[in-house]
Amino acid sequence: MSAVLNAPWIARQATDLLAQRGHAWLLQGPSGLGQYDLGLAMVSAWLCENPTAQGACGECKSCHAVAVHTHADLAVLMPETVMIELGWPLSEKAQDEIDKKTRKPSKEIRVEAMRDTVAFSQRTDARGQGKAVLVFPAERMNTITANALLKTLEEPPGDVRFVLATEAAHMLLPTIRSRCLAHTMKWPEADEALTWLIGRGVHAPVAQALLRSAGGRPTDVLRQTEAGLTPDWWSALPQAMRQGDARHLADLSPAQAIDALQKLCHDLVLRQSGAAPRFFEVTQLPPSHASITVLTDWFKRLMQSARTADHPFNAGLMLEALTADAHQTLLSKG
Repeated sequence: MSAVLNAPWIARQATDLLAQRGHAWLLQGPSGLGQYDLGLAMVSAWLCENPTAQGACGECKSCHAVAVHTHADLAVLMPETVMIELGWPLSEKAQDEIDKKTRKPSKEIRVEAMRDTVAFSQRTDARGQGKAVLVFPAERMNTITANALLKTLEEPPGDVRFVLATEAAHMLLPTIRSRCLAHTMKWPEADEALTWLIGRGVHAPVAQALLRSAGGRPTDVLRQTEAGLTPDWWSALPQAMRQGDARHLADLSPAQAIDALQKLCHDLVLRQSGAAPRFFEVTQLPPSHASITVLTDWFKRLMQSARTADHPFNAGLMLEALTADAHQTLLSKG
């Protein structure tokens, strides 16, 4: 299981939620707060042979089966790209199609996978602890897939429980949200986030600097360090964009670059509004006369770019286009 399960703020939330009853939970909040990890902790505890008030024992056969992603009573609903990234096995049919290159891994939760899950929920459990379904990220369900899940949520057959984890709850059908008990993810305290990051091998000064750039979300700090985004790189980003230096983004994926530029735009809007920036130090922000309207339009373009960031066109050209747009915006006089 993920090391994030050991995070104290995740453990506290797991204890609180496991003490409550309910057959369907919706874990919601911004990225980097551990929705997937909390969801995995909950289904692990539900299926555990020797659960405690704090969660799964981590030692029984059931816990081992969850850890190696082979539990017969756990259905995991994810886009195939996410399943591959997190090490969950695909169905034999899906794996065969991808191996034969008849199609690429899906970035949405496929309706075929949902139908398999509905059938799974109707079968008798194999280990006598009931069954569990983990959906992540839940906003990746299209309307057809979501409606197939809705019917099962309304009338769950037998002893099956659900956890839907999302970083964009507003994208879920209102009927899905209304069938679940909602839990908004808790933010870690700054001191415990810093301590936890140091325990994961991040040097204290780096962790402290990157926590600001990650908006206080420690798992995002880990992603930044894995991507090679040092505090020096982060502090140099605003001036590099003002100078139109696309080389500064060269080692990033388009999605990572867009995320960084959205944070820069966010802080520039705050400065123009007379508020303190969130992700950058005041001294790191470049001089700019761009109005709030111009900055808001830039943010909208970044959001549009985010929708196509994973498409298989030339990433280098996209990074150059993002840099050019940032450069022109920062030099704007209006």
